[in-house]
Amino acid sequence: MEIDNRELDKSYLRAKKRVEKLKKYYSHVSIYLFVNIVLSSYKVYKDLVRGDSFEEAIFEGDNFSLWFWWGIAIAFHTYNTFSENLLFMNKSWEDKKIKEYMNEK
Repeated sequence: MEIDNRELDKSYLRAKKRVEKLKKYYSHVSIYLFVNIVLSSYKVYKDLVRGDSFEEAIFEGDNFSLWFWWGIAIAFHTYNTFSENLLFMNKSWEDKKIKEYMNEK
């Protein structure tokens, strides 16, 4: 059985593209966590120095708004990266359902 080099090349390129996509995603999440932890810690510290209680400093809405807004971007990036593997949106699920309905008589 001979493997077609063009198919092998296409598979390799698809796999490489997928790995690059995952690398970018994990990099984005790492930067998200690092930047938000540093900024939130700084804002909480600043509030504590200003005289707020620890509870007031922690639950200050402005201290964590960046987590929320950037989190929305992370959610879209997550969907973009993993949408191929979602339960109802991947090709194998569609093929399986088509075969299932074709076998019903």
